[in-house]
Formats: sequence, structure tokens, C-alpha cells
Amino acid sequence: MGPRLNLLAPEVRANPYPYYAELRRTSPVCQVAPGDVWAVTRYDDVITVLKNPLLYSSEGMRRATCPAWLEDAPFAHSMVVHDPPVHGRLRALVNRAFGPMVLNRLEPWVREQAESLAARLTAGQTVDLIEAFNRPLPVRVIRELLGLEPSLEPLFPRWADDLTSTSSVAPGDLARMEEIRFTVREARRHLSAVLERRRLCPGQDMVSELIAARVEGEALTDAELLGFLLMLLIAGMETTIHLLSHSARLLMEHPEVLKRVRADRSLVPQLVEEVLRCEPPVHGILRVTTSETELSGVWLPAGAWVMAMLASANRDESHFPDADRFDIDRPGPQNLPFGFGIHFCLGAPLARLEVRLGLEALLSRFSAIVPRGPVTWNHSLSVRGPRSLPVELVAG
Repeated sequence: MGPRLNLLAPEVRANPYPYYAELRRTSPVCQVAPGDVWAVTRYDDVITVLKNPLLYSSEGMRRATCPAWLEDAPFAHSMVVHDPPVHGRLRALVNRAFGPMVLNRLEPWVREQAESLAARLTAGQTVDLIEAFNRPLPVRVIRELLGLEPSLEPLFPRWADDLTSTSSVAPGDLARMEEIRFTVREARRHLSAVLERRRLCPGQDMVSELIAARVEGEALTDAELLGFLLMLLIAGMETTIHLLSHSARLLMEHPEVLKRVRADRSLVPQLVEEVLRCEPPVHGILRVTTSETELSGVWLPAGAWVMAMLASANRDESHFPDADRFDIDRPGPQNLPFGFGIHFCLGAPLARLEVRLGLEALLSRFSAIVPRGPVTWNHSLSVRGPRSLPVELVAG
């Protein structure tokens, strides 16, 4: 047996899909580095893991995000780290304040922000599209949803980096632990102030609706409210940034698709769906087995860390003919990139909305996107996206 595949090796980060394909062919359930997690790479097996929360527990997410040194971990009360029945209660409460009415109210504002950011871009010059457009748009949207002041936007990247890196802190790195604890206190302080203002003066906004939400007379606790808002800040920002970046990169690689979609904007939703399948922001979701179990002929012990590899499942040849080909005419929607079962991502409609409006704003002003430098990739087991995306935009 050769060395285990390292999912964070530079060559794998640059293009993981040939490695995923090899795992699907030869070792669909196997241990990988780092951490010796069990990677599950075939579509049907990924569905099995995600639809059986009592056997494949979200305790995996809790362990990854709630280390012992972080006394009041920000996601400890979030539904992403809970199994039934706690998860069902939290989901029901949040569902009532995160529905279509919120998105309908938000859409004109998001369109205005996207068009404003696109208008600042200059054709014929090299620009990092992530810094100039792909990050500012989701940051503005999340800030608006959470009711935070615009002056706090520069803090969001640090908050996201610190709150998503708890599992990678070395045991003796006390300085890094304190940096993250400071960030947690800082973010909680600002969000607690928002909750206090909305309780005193409710409005037609998501935070007010979360506070008012009731299921059988029961409301979200303060800890649960803060946990959800922090989760929304991180997940809603980072994944949308990566989805916008993957969309731009695939349009660069397929200029004929850009030309076609620019001529017919009604194709933008189809484009987004194929980007989600071909280059999803979330590559894997962690779970922990609650008892010994067998999956595709492999016995997993109780307490095993399992990673359901969404990005591999999305290219499983048994479900997607010619799976490596980027084809916006594939039937959709592609829901697996947002998970499956009880933990299906509540923010999926918001992400689709932001990316659709962002792409429409770019396509209305520019006829081509030309690469102008190497792409650098982030360093995460679960989420994959570019750190920088140097491009030149061509006026249209």
C-alpha cells in the first residue's frame, strides 16, 4: 500500500479532481492525510453518509469547531454541530426567519451593490477580482443581513479566518489561541449589540424575525441566536466568495460560454448550477461514526472521522455522464453542493441570488475576462477556493 493521499498537498489543491477520480475507481472509502480521516468519494456513498445522521453524527463538526481551549466556542450552539432532535428544533426556528420574503426584500439592494462594485472596475488593467468584486459583494450582503455597521467590514476577513481555523491550531500555540479568543469576544460583542437594538426596536429584517420566531411557543436562546449569526457570517461570506471566483475562472477557461451567456442572460442560473457541480466551494463535510459500520465493503470503527467528499460525488461518472466536462446545458439544479438531508444548507437560495446578480453585473459591462497571473489556493480540508485571481477585464 502506497502513502495516503494528502488532500492539502499543493498539486492536489491546484487540481484535486484526478485524485478524486482515482479514489472513486480504486479506494472509494479510504483514509487520507492529514488527520487520517476516511474520505468517502462516490455519489451513492456520500448520500448514505449525509442522510443517516444517527450513524454519521455531526459531532464531527463539533469536534472540529469547538476545541477545549475555546471555552465558549462560537458554533457550540449552532445547528450545524447538532443531531436530531436538537437540530430539528433549531432548524424549524431559523427556517421561519430565513425564507423567500427575506430574499425578495434583499434582491433589489443586492443588485444595486453588485452594479456599484462592477462600475468601479476598470477595463484594460490587471486587478485581483477577489479583492475588487468577489469579496466585497458577499461582505456587504452579510453585513446588511446581520445589521452591522459598514465600518466593521474590514474586520470580516479576520473574523472568518480565525473562526474557521480552530481545528488547525497546534496544541502549544498559546498566542494563536488567544488571537482567536479575542476575535470571538469581538464578534460576539458587536452581534450582541445588534440583538439588543433589534429587541428594543424591531424592524423588517432577518435579525428581528429570528428574535420573533417561535415554534410551539419556544424561541431561540441568546446563545443560539449568536451561534446562528456567526455561522451565517462565515458560511454565507466565504462560500459565496469562492463560488463567484470559480464562476469567473470557468468563464475565463470557456470564453465561448461567456459569450453565449452574455448574449442571453436567462442562461445565468444554468451557468451557476454547472459551476456548483463542477467547482463547488465546499469539498467535504465532516461526520463521526456513532458505531461500527460497513460502507462499500469497508468497515469503519465507532468514532471514526468521515469526510463526505461532495466535490468528488459531483463528478461521479455513474451519475454525471462525461463528468469532467463543463456543460451549462446539464439538467439541474445541482443541490448536492449544498449538502443533503437534514443539514441541507439554508443559505443556498441566498448564495444563488448573490452569484446570479454578481455575474449579471459583470457580464453587462465586460465582454471577456482574461487571466493575468497564477491562481493561488486556500488551505482548508473542507472548502476550496482561490486566494487571489489576477485578471484583465475587457470592455463590452
